[in-house]
Amino acid sequence: MVQIYAAMLILGILFAPLAIFSKSGAKLACKVYCTWVLWSARWMVGIRTEIRGTIPRDEVVIASKHQSFLDILILFGHMPWPKFIMKRELMWTPVIGLYAKRLGCVPVKRGKGGTTIAKMVQDVAKEFAEPGQLVIYPQGTRVAPGVHKPYKVGAAVLYEQLGQPCVPVATNVGLFWPRTGILRKPGVAVIEFLDPIAPGLSKDAFMARVEDVVETRSNALMKEAGFDPS
Repeated sequence: MVQIYAAMLILGILFAPLAIFSKSGAKLACKVYCTWVLWSARWMVGIRTEIRGTIPRDEVVIASKHQSFLDILILFGHMPWPKFIMKRELMWTPVIGLYAKRLGCVPVKRGKGGTTIAKMVQDVAKEFAEPGQLVIYPQGTRVAPGVHKPYKVGAAVLYEQLGQPCVPVATNVGLFWPRTGILRKPGVAVIEFLDPIAPGLSKDAFMARVEDVVETRSNALMKEAGFDPS
């Protein structure tokens, strides 16, 4: 954990001049960082990563299970140009804030209900002037394995407003890289891209579908790794 945050600072500073003037430079910096962390996690801890399903390359909405920092790194490291819906507070943190802005990530302020959703849709429309895959965490935060947290309506609003397919994503990464603490465990951390949901569903039908497929497959991946989430 010490070395990955040191690497974030070092790479962030080294690539900063390039990132400031080039979005591609900012993406390159983050790809290098993801590669380093995933490699060092395997070498130092024994965490191997596996991608299942088809990685989206067109403009889509990604509705992903979120268990820890690791699933962010895997998604960013493997998709062509992901843009994350993220907490507004992160935009003001050193290094992360600079690169998030350059990559087209969309900040949201929690706890403002309809105002937040309206602002999010407006910001997403602006950022989607350039191609990319929009990543949203429907539960709104990291959720530990075995813990249930309701899905929020933001993903359904984006799905409806953008008129794009939604690709659900399941994972078990929280078993090996928890959302809190410094202990990391060896094992196979899986990200699974599931079948796309075509545009046209109602908000309620979409929410039910996303929650069902993401939770079902995430639970299956965790059971496969020896953890019973029930």
